Amino acid sequence: MSEINITRDYYYNKGLSVSEIHRATGFAHKTIQKYIEQDDFNIPCPLKKCKSSKLEPYYEIISNWLEQDKLCKPKQRHTARRVYARLQEEYPDFNGKYRIVASYVKAKRKEIFNQNSCYLPLAHPLGEAQVDFGKAEYIENGEKRNGSYLVMSFPYSNAGYSMLFPGETIECLLEGMQKIFQHVGAVPYKIWFDNASSMVVKIHKENKRDLTASFLRFKNHYGFQAVFCNPYSGHEKGHVENKVGYIRKNFLVPIPKFQCINDFNIEQLNRCDKDMERVHYKKKISISQLFHSEKKSMLPLNTITFEVCKYATVKADLYGKIKLDDKRTYSTMPSMAGCRVMVKVTALQVFILNNDMETVVEHKRLYGKNTESMDWQPYLVQLSRKPRAIKYTGVYKMFPLELQKTFSTICNAELGKILKSIAIISSKSNMSKAFEIVRETHKLGKVDADTLITTFNKACYNQTKLANIPLSRHLTDLTCLENKPSDYDALIKVVTKNVS
Repeated sequence: MSEINITRDYYYNKGLSVSEIHRATGFAHKTIQKYIEQDDFNIPCPLKKCKSSKLEPYYEIISNWLEQDKLCKPKQRHTARRVYARLQEEYPDFNGKYRIVASYVKAKRKEIFNQNSCYLPLAHPLGEAQVDFGKAEYIENGEKRNGSYLVMSFPYSNAGYSMLFPGETIECLLEGMQKIFQHVGAVPYKIWFDNASSMVVKIHKENKRDLTASFLRFKNHYGFQAVFCNPYSGHEKGHVENKVGYIRKNFLVPIPKFQCINDFNIEQLNRCDKDMERVHYKKKISISQLFHSEKKSMLPLNTITFEVCKYATVKADLYGKIKLDDKRTYSTMPSMAGCRVMVKVTALQVFILNNDMETVVEHKRLYGKNTESMDWQPYLVQLSRKPRAIKYTGVYKMFPLELQKTFSTICNAELGKILKSIAIISSKSNMSKAFEIVRETHKLGKVDADTLITTFNKACYNQTKLANIPLSRHLTDLTCLENKPSDYDALIKVVTKNVS
């Protein structure tokens, strides 16, 4: 380029002729003439030199194999490794390397299966959120369970909150979202979801959707806009997909252990707050600062609390049991046997209601492989009327083995009184407390109705425990006095005679 510049400068600016430029520079006349006449100085487009490939004779063969894959299931289609192996097996003259085969198969498969998609960098406005579930194990009261955790992420600030549940029902979804709204003190104006059946009943053409009544009520109560991804397009809410993995790795490893899932979720929300003290990976300020600014673009929280539950009317069988979700059984009361029962269902509990809509029996909601929840407290009064039937009920196995043997020696009347006392204790506390009292009285060597009530009262009212009084071995046995109706008749005659 410097030679061209010198030649053109001599000719156009200094007015030298071609011969004079030749003598001054030594350039050939033809070269000088070429430089003077050149009028296009754009950089020429570099052309890639195409080298012939050893795979070129086999392009059509490989293409046919991949075309035939359209008729096969995805797991039985050709991989690049399989194409390379077939070429070696069926064409002994082929001596190409695996790398060129893999490169061609990758490009050709994109062409045949229309895989020429790419990801677009998305802009995340203030006040938007994304919601999704992830799977996780947890240990509650020593029992290992398979559950799900709800994640709500805020792409603009990279904030995120999580709550753990036994399942992914609509009640779990709405309760988790509500608790996060209440914790944050605001509601995102737009929330992205997938097409879970708990929210979406049916997808019509042009992406119109029929939504469940529960979700619509919740959405309208808090006023947010619900946006749903295209079917099988989870990447459209990629931020929460990544946040699900982050929550699992950082908050759910090792497997969490706790006594109460509600207490764990409160702690989980606080841990998410602390996690936001870290610096944003792009914006170089803390996530908590960004989220504080983002909340200003959200909707105010409705002061009226939305009751996350569903009501159902179910007919109880002759044993007083009902079925929910077509497979899980819950006990009610003997008086409800064969009747229609009103049930209130939340994410974690099932309430059996009477005609006045008051709770008479409360169950922990069943998930997974648990198929029956039996509360024997309402049945104890019924059992006290037919005490010998206790051997054929599930409550019998709850008593200590020694006490089971004792029951077989007690008369029906006394056994009925014992069961009635247990019913009274359990109604004032719970079944666990009642059986704890039974075990304690059994250790004292005396199980009867009065001892059970006395022991329970001592435990409840923190009465001073009195030491046992040692008795002499030489005490005279007292005979039990039995009053007969004839004794009262004789007494009445004496009193009547004295009065007259």
